Formats: sequence, structure tokens, C-alpha cells
Amino acid sequence: MTRAPGATRLDCSPGYEAVKARIAGQPGLTRAPKEPGEPYDWYSSADQQTSYVITEPGAPGHPAIVMERAAGGGQAISGCSYGDKAGYQQLLAYLTSLRGARTPK
Repeated sequence: MTRAPGATRLDCSPGYEAVKARIAGQPGLTRAPKEPGEPYDWYSSADQQTSYVITEPGAPGHPAIVMERAAGGGQAISGCSYGDKAGYQQLLAYLTSLRGARTPK
């Protein structure tokens, strides 16, 4: 199975807006329905092996982007912290707490 372009690595150097636009326009990714009051956009690959979380204003660590990939039976996380570093750590803790709540679809 081939991965969608860019799904193997997250390049933070272009900046928040450019990386956000690249993810939103990436073929093979689906944007999750927006939850009321949640300051995040979620995108997932069709095979559920790669997902992205893009913060919006009001989110801890905003602006920030996190990529999670299935790796060796677990999850590998990489991210771009453009904002408050302590808030970014809160974001990572939040995402880690969600892992137990996820179920395969």
C-alpha cells in the first residue's frame, strides 16, 4: 500500500499557514467532522495509519500541528510547535490521553 505524499514526515520549516494548507490539500486525507467548541482540525489518511491535528486560536500551544503515525504497534508523534511551548506540551498530553479512548473503525 502506498502512503499519501508527505505522510511519512512533517516538515515544519515553511511555517504554520503553509504546512496547514499542505495538509488540508493533501490527497488521501479526510477532515473529521468539527466538534463544537473544540479548537482543533483533525485529518486522517484512508488507511488510518497517519493523522494530523491542527490547532486553532484558543487551543493550547496554538499555532501548532501534530502528526501521529502508526509505528511498530504503537504511535509515533512528531509536531511543529510555533507557539507557546508549555501549551504545546499540554496539547501532546491531551492527544496522548485520547489514545485509550480510540477504537478501530
